[in-house]
Amino acid sequence: MVQFPDFPANDAQPEPAWPRFAIYFAPEPGSPLAEFGANWLGRDCATGVERAQARVPGLSPDRLSAITASARNYGFHATLKAPFHLKQDRPLEALVDAAGSFAATRTPITVQLGLRSLGGFLALMMTPPDHRVMTLAADVVQELDGFRALPSDAELSRRREAELSPQQEALLQRWGYPYVMGEFRFHVTLSSRLPDGPERDSIVAALEPLVAAVTATPSTIDAIALFRQDQPGAPFVMERRFPFGG
Repeated sequence: MVQFPDFPANDAQPEPAWPRFAIYFAPEPGSPLAEFGANWLGRDCATGVERAQARVPGLSPDRLSAITASARNYGFHATLKAPFHLKQDRPLEALVDAAGSFAATRTPITVQLGLRSLGGFLALMMTPPDHRVMTLAADVVQELDGFRALPSDAELSRRREAELSPQQEALLQRWGYPYVMGEFRFHVTLSSRLPDGPERDSIVAALEPLVAAVTATPSTIDAIALFRQDQPGAPFVMERRFPFGG
C-alpha cells in the first residue's frame, strides 16, 4: 500500500461556510464538446442557462431529466480536485491567482475519448488511459490543497457510504476525497448509475451517435476550470477557465 505523510486530525467545523469550489477540466465554452455536454445534460455550465435535452426514443423527457440530474447539477466536466470549502484565511482571489499560475506552467494534452461505463455510470473516458493526465490530476490535488478547508464529519460520513477500501480511506483523510492519485479515473459523467436492461440500451443507442460526432477526432485538455457552488444543492457554475500556457 502507498504510504502517505502524516495528516492532522479532522478539527473542521460541523459545516464549513459556503460557497464550495472545485477544479475541473471543462472544454472551451462553445466548442463542439461543450455544446454536446450542454445539450445532453440540459444545462450550459459556463453560463448556467438551461437547455432542452436531446430526445431518447422510448424514454420520457422527465425520465431522461431524472437520470442526468446529478451530472447536470455538477456540470459537464471531469473532476481534477473535488469540491471543497476554502480555508477561512485563504481568499478566493488567492485561489484564482494560484490556479492561473499553475495553468501557465502546463502543456496541453491530446487524448482520445469514448463512451464507457464506470461502475454503471455512463461516461466519456480516455481510450486508452494517459499517464500525463494522471500526473496533471495529482499535481492539481497537491499544489492547490493549501486552500482546502478540512471536511466536516458529515462530509466524511457521506464519502464513506461508498464502502471505501483501506487505500481510499487513507486518501480521503489525506486529501479530502477518496478517488485521487492511484484511485483517479479521468471521466466525464453523463448519467446516474443504470442497471442493465432495455432502458440502458436505449440511452446508449441514443448517446453513441452523439458521442461519435465529438470523439471522431481527439480532444485536448488545454485548461483547468474553477467551478463554484453557492449553497447546498445549487448547480455548479464555471467561475473562470485558465488555459495552459506551455
